[in-house]
Amino acid sequence: MEPTLPASTPLPTRNHPDHRLIPALLRGDSAVLAPWVLNPALPFWAALLAMVVLGAGAYGVAVGSWRGGWQPMFTGLKLPGILLLTAAGNAGLNAALAPLLGLNLHFRQSLAAVLASFAISAVILGAAAPVVAFQLFNLPGIDADWSARGRAFDTVQATQVLVIAFAGIAGTVRLLQLLETLAGSRAVANRVLVGWLAGNFLLGTQITWILRPYFGSHALPVEFLREHPLQGNFFETIWHSTQEMLFR
Repeated sequence: MEPTLPASTPLPTRNHPDHRLIPALLRGDSAVLAPWVLNPALPFWAALLAMVVLGAGAYGVAVGSWRGGWQPMFTGLKLPGILLLTAAGNAGLNAALAPLLGLNLHFRQSLAAVLASFAISAVILGAAAPVVAFQLFNLPGIDADWSARGRAFDTVQATQVLVIAFAGIAGTVRLLQLLETLAGSRAVANRVLVGWLAGNFLLGTQITWILRPYFGSHALPVEFLREHPLQGNFFETIWHSTQEMLFR
């Protein structure tokens, strides 16, 4: 199925940036974003990259502030990197899956659609950064006793899971709305979304694992990457952690 838009909808060009672009991205306005996804010009790419880098970067700095040292800068660089690498790494796969699932999108168009949803998630993370920083500032620091540090570490983990999950869900909802606008069918949009999410999840979780740590373990030194970043994988770690919780 070829993407369809109302005949009166003008497609953006490189020479005529749309002043509605940034507000539309912030609102997740599918009607405005769809023409940009079909014809992703330079202003669109620049806006998406800026939102991902600034939003996810600010959140990364806030998260890393609990550990201190170089960790805020490290995490501020790595979180945008995860989103950009996942989008770029899966753009080809997503472009191949979309026509098979009923929506004829090309490489650039699939990359633009996924990156737009990531940009919306990144803006939400950036908005949450001051709140998270305030929470972490009031937790026991890395110089507290072992027990207090351990409880603070668990709190940091739980907070990040909740905030990032909320941002990811919001971006996914907007992506579904965008795909439905492009496809003109909720059923096709659902199929494409599930296929894309599966690929993004598999690649994204592994990239996240390789680029660890993020808020820094209270028992390990500050590092940009662990000594053996390619050792193990995300799913193996989850499996072992589950076994320890259930059978220890």
